[in-house]
This record gives sequence, structure tokens and C-alpha cells, in this order.
Amino acid sequence: MSVVVRRTVGAAAATALLCAGAVACGGSGASDTNGTKSAAVDSGATRALTAAYKKTAEARSAKVAMTMKTPSTLGGGTMKFSGTMGWNPSVMDMTMKGSGFGSGAADMPSTVRMIMQDGAMYVDGGAAAARKTDGKRWMKLDLAVLGKQSGGFGSLDQDPAQQIAVLLDSPNLKHLGSATVDGERTEHYKGTLTVEEMLNSNDSLKALGADERSRFLKNVEKAGIKDYDTELWVNEDDLPVRMDVTMGTSQGAVEMSETFSDYGAAVHVDVPPAGQTYDLMDSLGKLGKLGKGTLQG
Repeated sequence: MSVVVRRTVGAAAATALLCAGAVACGGSGASDTNGTKSAAVDSGATRALTAAYKKTAEARSAKVAMTMKTPSTLGGGTMKFSGTMGWNPSVMDMTMKGSGFGSGAADMPSTVRMIMQDGAMYVDGGAAAARKTDGKRWMKLDLAVLGKQSGGFGSLDQDPAQQIAVLLDSPNLKHLGSATVDGERTEHYKGTLTVEEMLNSNDSLKALGADERSRFLKNVEKAGIKDYDTELWVNEDDLPVRMDVTMGTSQGAVEMSETFSDYGAAVHVDVPPAGQTYDLMDSLGKLGKLGKGTLQG
């Protein structure tokens, strides 16, 4: 596989890692399954974040800037994402740049555009990728296929309302006080969930079949994910201004930070024409068969 294609695949993998880090997305809503909370939970924080959950779900879109840092044991580097994102339905138009998806191709674009619509993600490898893939510069990733093969671990749902819903299920949710973020007065909240707690509270994961759930757990174990530490800053309009998620793994922490603005911003995505796209899963399948045939030969 060429450097250009590897980097394009790396861009998709980076986004998948970012969003898989939020496998807690799709949580149970604004209260736990028993309707009660541990005594350690700040009831005021619960009320505030319940309001934030409702307002964010209603907004359905925002402009987003994200930074993700990975430890050296996971390839290392920092990636920055910026653009517009919508939820319910999920749609995205963002660009990515940074050291986290590799280097080595002088003609590879310094930024990579990624769009998502109708259950598929497209990654633009630029003219360099097109020269290596018969003029097809856009790599397509079918999220349903990815989710099926990974037991749900490949979800690309970055719905901030659902992330708040999951935070509400934290048994140690607390209010940390006031803070100014990007010029706005906000209230700062924090909570942590272990993987087991997340699994027990996540309705979308409860819907997985036995085989899918088994694959999901194996992928979580393989990734060495231990817990999710979430911090949230909410403005006076009950909308998130910033959200930080730290995934504790056996190989070090994966840190993700998102800032939100312009809630309700229109998100319009034109997917690339079929003649300019190639399917990643099909390409990987063909490479696997080719390698198998070569070994057998």
C-alpha cells in the first residue's frame, strides 16, 4: 500500500479512534435505569446537565473544533479537527491536520477533508491519492459494515447530547465551579465511568446481539480501555462550550477536547460522485485475498 493511501487510511482510522473513544455515545438518556443516583452524585449537577442534554438535543448541529492527543505507544501525535457537525441525523463536514496520521508524502494535502452522511464517511486523499487509485481521490467507509465487524466499536456518532447523557450516568458526577471559556461564563462539571459502568448504562449497546457484544468487548479489551473521564463546561444558555474526554488505556491516555459554537448552524454535505470514490472495506478485502493467494502460491 502506498504512503498516500496509508495516510488516507490513517485519517479514517484517526477519526474512528476519536469516535470510538466516545463509544459511550448513545447512552440511556437523562437518568439512570433505576431512576436513582448514588449519594456521591451532585443533585444540582444532575439537574443542570439534564437541562443541557435537552437543549443540546434540540440544537441538532454546531460548529466544532476538536483536538486529539495519543500516547507514543499508540503512534503518538496530535490531530486537530474543525468544521460543522450535525446529530439526529448524523452528518459532518470537517478537516483534519496534524502529526497523528503520519508523514512522508510530499504531495499529500496538509489538511484532509472528511464528510459523513447517510451512514458513510468519505475521506479526501487529494490528487496524490487519485494517482494511486485510478483517479478516485475519495475513500468511502460504510459505517454499518464497520460497526458490524467491530461489534459497535467503530461507531462514528459524536452526538454531544448523547455524550452528556452518558456523563449523567456517572456515579461521581460533580460541579467544579464557574470558569470562563472562550469569553463565555460557564459552569464546570466532571464525571468518570468505568467500561463496565458504561456498558450497564448504554441502551444502544444493550441492543447488540450476543456475537456483536462479544466482539465489542474483545475490541475494548484489545484497546486496553479502562475508563472514561469527562469534563464539561456549560454556558448560561444550557449549551456545552467545551467537552474534554480522557480515555484511560493500558498504553496510556488518549485525550480529546472539543469546543462548540454557533449551535443550529446549517450542515449541508454533498457526497462525492461514485466515480471518484473507492470502498475501503472492499479494498482491504481484495488486498487480503491477494496476500493469501501469494502465500499459498
